Amino acid sequence: MIEWFMYAQIAVALAAGLLCLVLGIVGRAPNDLSMGAMALVGLLLLAQVVVAIVAPLAGNPPTGSLLEFWMYLVSATLLPFLGMAWALVERSRWSVVVLGVIGLAVAVMLYRMGVIWWVQGA
Repeated sequence: MIEWFMYAQIAVALAAGLLCLVLGIVGRAPNDLSMGAMALVGLLLLAQVVVAIVAPLAGNPPTGSLLEFWMYLVSATLLPFLGMAWALVERSRWSVVVLGVIGLAVAVMLYRMGVIWWVQGA
């Protein structure tokens, strides 16, 4: 895992989550802005999957449980895409609020993945 990339992902996920929460609270239906923000979060998580595969091979292994790390990563990667699919089916303000909650949840999950990778002993 690359530390600066993790922090960049957390910042993007927090910004996307807060943006979607605000858009949902003011009553906006899913639009290009809310869906694009979640798509960016999802694409960054797909890049993180590639980094997590390559990093141990390059001499950067996790200090914590590899299984726990991958469960967090797979779950976090699926959340934005499933949320966007649901927002396209139910086009209401509440689906945008759910996208915001997903963004905030992904930020917390990314922080936890960093703890597993660098801090937590196996």
